[in-house]
Amino acid sequence: MTNSRIAAVDVGNDSIKAIFGEVDYQLTIPNIIARDTEDRPVIGIEELDTKNPLDGIHIKVHSPALKENNAIYRIGNLATKSNNAAELDPGSSKSEEDQTLVMLFATLALDAVRAENEKFFPRMKNVIDANYTLGTGLPLREVKEGKDVGYRSKLIGSVHQVEFLVTPKYQGLKVNIKFNEVKVYPEGFAAFINLVMDNNLKIINKDLIDKRILIQDIGGLSTDIAVIKNRNVDDDKAQGFNLGVSESLEAIREEIRTKHGVELDSRRDVVEIITRKNDRNHIMVKGSRTSVHDITDRILVELAKKQYRLLRNVWQRNSQTEICYFVGGGSIVLKEYIKTLNNHLDGYNIEFFEDEKESIWMMANAYYKLITDFVKKTEKPKVVQEPVKKG
Repeated sequence: MTNSRIAAVDVGNDSIKAIFGEVDYQLTIPNIIARDTEDRPVIGIEELDTKNPLDGIHIKVHSPALKENNAIYRIGNLATKSNNAAELDPGSSKSEEDQTLVMLFATLALDAVRAENEKFFPRMKNVIDANYTLGTGLPLREVKEGKDVGYRSKLIGSVHQVEFLVTPKYQGLKVNIKFNEVKVYPEGFAAFINLVMDNNLKIINKDLIDKRILIQDIGGLSTDIAVIKNRNVDDDKAQGFNLGVSESLEAIREEIRTKHGVELDSRRDVVEIITRKNDRNHIMVKGSRTSVHDITDRILVELAKKQYRLLRNVWQRNSQTEICYFVGGGSIVLKEYIKTLNNHLDGYNIEFFEDEKESIWMMANAYYKLITDFVKKTEKPKVVQEPVKKG
């Protein structure tokens, strides 16, 4: 019987968050890729295996699901150092981008190659055969357009191979990935599940379970507003919008480059400048601490106004709403701006998560709860989390 390992993967615009097995491994990688050649130059190659694999992900990806098959990529931290680094563009559909699949396959392969997983997946020389039961998600807009069906069909029934090239510890290993099952959840519904239920899908927030609530999930490329009543997402009233924080982060990055001559590697650098505890909204220019408050405030206030307008429009159509929860990485960036607007304008009952990690990991945690519940209810064949004892 084939062992299938649980994987819950949130392919966020900023980064990938993944939870594996019985929460025995968690992984986060910046969602940045760069096309590369097979033999990337490495200084001190004999020391390669002493470095962290996550800082040197260099892979070739073969999959019938990809538009560009057998391409070679730098992934994550390594990609940020490339001149041709690519992040997902505003207006693109997550379900239709090669980058989404490349990041998903790379994340699963990084779990599969770990020495701890030799007990789960068979190895023949340098080839590992890995089987996963996957819980993941797509923006509400894409699910409402039926794109989840095509996305799932790309994954099921095919073998997807990740070959590690010049990657610390894993150089020369190949991982063949197959899926026992793939469940694709709408992101707004997942946020609701995470708010009210624990890992065993037992209700933990009884005060919230029967309230009429909105969940505004602000991502990099899109915003989902889930409308919850009678413990369910109202599919007709839930809405997805092509409005995220990426375009604004890119604008800040470009203005910093133009005004101060400082080149930031990626949007993640901008987020770090905006959200860090010390020296927030400051950068170093020629060794001097310099404020960029004027740039960040002007651009983010405009985005916060647009997000607030979405909230107002959806709330007006759902007038008996009791509270709106803001979740997702974008809500962390815009939190103070939206709070200020709300205090001066309509004064809606809104809530943000003070624990930033909880907000960032909300989708991955929700997918994990949903996929483990699915496995418990359909354990034929059973998903094995412990190695089968011999004898």
